[in-house]
Amino acid sequence: MRFASSKSTRRTAGALSILISAVLGAALVTAQPAAAAKGGKSGGRTSVAVAWAPADSAEITPGVQTYTDGSQCTANFVFTDAAGTVYIGQAAHCAGTGGATETNGCDSGSLPLGTRVTLNRGGSLVSDGEQVGQGTLVYSSWLTMQQRNESDANTCDYNDFALIKIDAADVSKVNPSIPFWGGPVGLNTDGTAAGDSVYSYGNSSLRGGVEELSPKQGTSLGTDSDGWNHQVYTVTPGVPGDSGSAFLDAEGNALGTLSTVQLAPLAGSNGVGDLAHELAYAQQYGGFNGLTLAQGTEPFSPTL
Repeated sequence: MRFASSKSTRRTAGALSILISAVLGAALVTAQPAAAAKGGKSGGRTSVAVAWAPADSAEITPGVQTYTDGSQCTANFVFTDAAGTVYIGQAAHCAGTGGATETNGCDSGSLPLGTRVTLNRGGSLVSDGEQVGQGTLVYSSWLTMQQRNESDANTCDYNDFALIKIDAADVSKVNPSIPFWGGPVGLNTDGTAAGDSVYSYGNSSLRGGVEELSPKQGTSLGTDSDGWNHQVYTVTPGVPGDSGSAFLDAEGNALGTLSTVQLAPLAGSNGVGDLAHELAYAQQYGGFNGLTLAQGTEPFSPTL
C-alpha cells in the first residue's frame, strides 16, 4: 500500500493517532549495528559545480516537506544536470490522483508535469508550516512509464520517483546533505543483504514538527524484484507523510526512496525503491542532460 499524504491523512487523523502513539514510543531504541559496506558511485554522469548553501543554515535540504496539490511528502536527494539546474526528489505517488492502494505506476493516475510544488518546514496536521521555497514537477516515473507503455512488472510496481525543479530564486537556499546523518557519499549500485543497516530521515506532518523523531535507523531484509526494491524495518516505521524519504546504506551511499508500507506478510515494514534503478530510468527516458546525484557536503556519521 502506498502512503497516504496530508489530504487523506487529515481525513483519517483519528485512526492514525493510535498508530503514531505506538510507533513513536520506540523512537529511542537502538537498531542493529552497521554491516558490510556497499559500493558507492557518483551516479554515472557529470554535471557542473553548484555553490551550495552552508549545511547549518540551508533552508532546502533532503528531508524538507513537499506539498503537491495539498498532499504532503518528504523530499529525498538533491540532483543536478549538465547545465547546473538543481532538482530535489520525491516519490511519484506524491502527485498521484488515485487511492492509497494504487501501487502500479503504469496504470495509476497522476497530476501532470508542470504542477507547482511548495517546500515547507514545520508542517503539521493543523498547519502547512513555513514555506521556504517552490519548484515545479518536471519528471514523474509514473507518467514516463505510461507514455512508454512500460510492461516490466517490477519496474511498474517499484519505480516510484519524481523530480522537482527548484525555482531559480530558491537555489541559493539548497544544500544536498541529509539532515542528522550527513552524506550521501555516493550511489549504492550493489543493493543490500539481509541484516544490512540503513538510515533515513522522515518528516511527516503527523509528527507535528518534532524533528527529534525524524532520524531513523533500521535493517534491510534484502534486495528483491530484480533489484528494484529493498524491504526494510526501521525503529519507528515510515508513516504517511514520510513518503519519498531518502535511505542511506551502512556506508552513507544513497540507497533508495521510501515508497510503501506493508500490511502483510511483513507487517510494519517499508518498501524502499532502489535509487540506482530509478535514477537510471530517469537518465535514459526523462530527457535530462547529465542528470546526477549531488553528494552531501557533510560527512556521513551513523550515530543515533
